[in-house]
Amino acid sequence: MNYKLSAAYLRPMDRITRIQAFLEQNPKDSFLRHALALEYIKLGQLNDAKTLFLAVLSDNPDYVGSYYHLAKLLETLEEREAAIQWYEKGMEAAKKAGDNHALNELRAAYEDLVF
Repeated sequence: MNYKLSAAYLRPMDRITRIQAFLEQNPKDSFLRHALALEYIKLGQLNDAKTLFLAVLSDNPDYVGSYYHLAKLLETLEEREAAIQWYEKGMEAAKKAGDNHALNELRAAYEDLVF
């Protein structure tokens, strides 16, 4: 699918509207829900973003990119223990997927938080 979501000229609300329109056609699309969560973060709608990341990972635990963003968001929300758990789950998912780049990012963020 060609979503054309990254048009730099679109304002955040325009991007959100476009993503939501795509989601109406495919409500379980992990990429779209992840993208919408990132837009919500930009607008400070952190609980909405958290809900979306949790839904993505509940439906698709192999969607490795959402682990990092969810854990970072949890750090921002001062939910340290939950962030640690999601970093750990993300590292396991990245190992399983053979995604060393994601694994290294998750590990670095985890170590920054824990040590």
